[in-house]
Amino acid sequence: MTRLAGKTALITGAARGIGRAFAEAYLREGARVVIADIDMARAEACARELGEAAFAVEMDVTRQESIEAGVARSAEALGGIDILVNNAALFTASPIAEITRADYDRVFGVNVAGCLFTMQAVARHMIDRGKGGRIINMASQAGRRGEPLVAVYCASKAAVISLTQSAGLNLIQHGINVNAIAPGVVDGEHWDGVDAFFAKYEGKKPGQKKAEVGAAVPYGRMGRAEDLTGMAVFLASPEADYIVAQCYNVDGGQWMS
Repeated sequence: MTRLAGKTALITGAARGIGRAFAEAYLREGARVVIADIDMARAEACARELGEAAFAVEMDVTRQESIEAGVARSAEALGGIDILVNNAALFTASPIAEITRADYDRVFGVNVAGCLFTMQAVARHMIDRGKGGRIINMASQAGRRGEPLVAVYCASKAAVISLTQSAGLNLIQHGINVNAIAPGVVDGEHWDGVDAFFAKYEGKKPGQKKAEVGAAVPYGRMGRAEDLTGMAVFLASPEADYIVAQCYNVDGGQWMS
């Protein structure tokens, strides 16, 4: 299928995991893709593996000058940006009494400010270009609720959902559809780090928390990055023209809204 033929996409945090899976899906659908990542060596390796329609750009979403330079380089490489996926994110966990300001600033700097100001930079480009566009923010089921050990991450993803709603209502006047995807528990390198936090604070053996949360998913297993690609392609495609400021759960039945 080529639902995204002729389209161009910038994906942050795309050198691995969910971001890479989205890049692969977009390429299969006919798009050209920028692999934007803070790890340029990994981004370049990923782009080489994905083929000539993939380009690597270094981007640190905590630095405004890096965002602006990365967006400018992406637009130049692709001849314009039609789709943005705000995927770069960090996870943290600790009891409320142990949260540090440094950890809060680090997570909100990537998950919230990084999302907002990358969205802003691409939206400005899209407005100037006059062709509309699609922005997809990566939220989380964690943004739908609180968790005893995950206050900062949950709050950051709740902020992403709220930003999506506000930006969606503001930018649709320019033909820019802003929506979000809220994954559940997704297996991979990211969850190995999450499991380590719970091993520390809940006294669990390595791998135990991961097994528990996987067993608790109504679908019967943890998600995989590939489980999210259908929604990512749909929201970027013409089929989603009338969808504005929404956040879609793709989580195997963990959360209903």
